[in-house]
Amino acid sequence: MKLDHLGVAVTDLERAAAAWNVLGLQTAHVEEVPRDQVRVAFVPFAGGRLELLQPTAETSPVARFLARRGEGIHHVAFAVTGLADLLARLKAAGVRLIDEAPRPGAEGTAVAFLHPSATGGVLVELVERPTSA
Repeated sequence: MKLDHLGVAVTDLERAAAAWNVLGLQTAHVEEVPRDQVRVAFVPFAGGRLELLQPTAETSPVARFLARRGEGIHHVAFAVTGLADLLARLKAAGVRLIDEAPRPGAEGTAVAFLHPSATGGVLVELVERPTSA
């Protein structure tokens, strides 16, 4: 497993991206993920990426996060292969999952989240890229 990205919840995607631009980091990709009710912007840096997450609806999990905690680190994402098999192994081991099966994510990925109670209070996203990527 390797780090794929750090998710950062923000209230204003453009304002947040501009703040990272001042540090010399440029936004590489922006898209809306309707299923998760977010707009995301990926900001690469040496050794990783930031994923800025702006909710598109008040019912979005990211909107609820912002209401409770404010802007900041939302999740840590790891790149994996064999996501469905990994989830089955985790479930069999008693790990609390948010997603028991992979679902569509940004950039054509398959993703699943582990419940923070299973990882010391950290929301963990597992990301599997398409085999052609």
